[in-house]
Amino acid sequence: MALFLKKVGIDLGTTNVLVYVPKRGIVINEPSVVAISKEDGKVLAVGHDAKDMIGRTPDSIVAQRPLKDGVIANYRTTEAMLRYFINKALGGVRLFRAEVMIAVPGGITSTERRAVIDAAMAAGARAAYIIKEPIVAAIGADIPIGSASGHMIIDIGGGTAEIAVLSLGGIVASGSVRIGGNKFDAAIAEHVRKKYNLAVGERTAEEIKIEIGSAMYVDRNMTMEVKGRDMISGLPRTITVSSHDVTDAIQVELEGLIQAVKEVLHKTPPELSADVMDKGMILSGGSSLLRNLEELFAQATGVPAYVAEEPLLCVAKGTGIALENLESYKRSILATR
Repeated sequence: MALFLKKVGIDLGTTNVLVYVPKRGIVINEPSVVAISKEDGKVLAVGHDAKDMIGRTPDSIVAQRPLKDGVIANYRTTEAMLRYFINKALGGVRLFRAEVMIAVPGGITSTERRAVIDAAMAAGARAAYIIKEPIVAAIGADIPIGSASGHMIIDIGGGTAEIAVLSLGGIVASGSVRIGGNKFDAAIAEHVRKKYNLAVGERTAEEIKIEIGSAMYVDRNMTMEVKGRDMISGLPRTITVSSHDVTDAIQVELEGLIQAVKEVLHKTPPELSADVMDKGMILSGGSSLLRNLEELFAQATGVPAYVAEEPLLCVAKGTGIALENLESYKRSILATR
């Protein structure tokens, strides 16, 4: 039987879903977007195909993100999305159902956790385990979480930022704030609307953030051309946006993040604080790719900060490693029930 034990690790993110299959690595990395036909509720597209439809659909189709702030906002859609990704990852005809491990935000409630397990089971999993994101992000970032010393991980995704100090395989102090890439995008769109009277969509805002965004004011101000709809004339118009605009726009969100990091540092026992001071904080998650974010954290807290390798993939990789070594991580998983 052991031959057919299929295992799948899933990073169920607000903006992206990554699926990890042991020995094959990350097999799927697609946006967590589902396009649904309004008439009969049929799922028309999932992932990349669905994301291309955001902001571009006729009235009969709705493209939505079933997760909001890292938790399930729409149960049926999440189940359909999970089923699609699990089937796509394992491919073909399956005689045996898979064991699934799903990474969820640390600040998730028991009801929300139950919903994730139920959705995975409904999507055809044989068994579903839940593991907290900070733990798997740390595993994926090659942090030795089992050792008796403190490690600090800050995982900033699309919907949430998870901050945790880990020691001996468990979370010692943690915080979770619903601030992430999506909030940055919304703030950028809002800023462009106020300052330039131009309406831009969330995809454009995200492009601005990735192209020229910075967490701190940069000496070399970068610019890019942005197309949108003029708020006054209602006609399309092109403007030039700079890095400073982005930094201005996301100030409030960044302050929220810094506050959350400081709170976790306050809650950390002194012995572990010393360890964190030595090793620094590790940043993971897609939004940790924002330029100069680690510098901002280091300046604000006095603790050195580093971005993990391939920050986007940390949670998925960690989920996969935890799956492959289920026995040794049982404690970390059980602790989250």
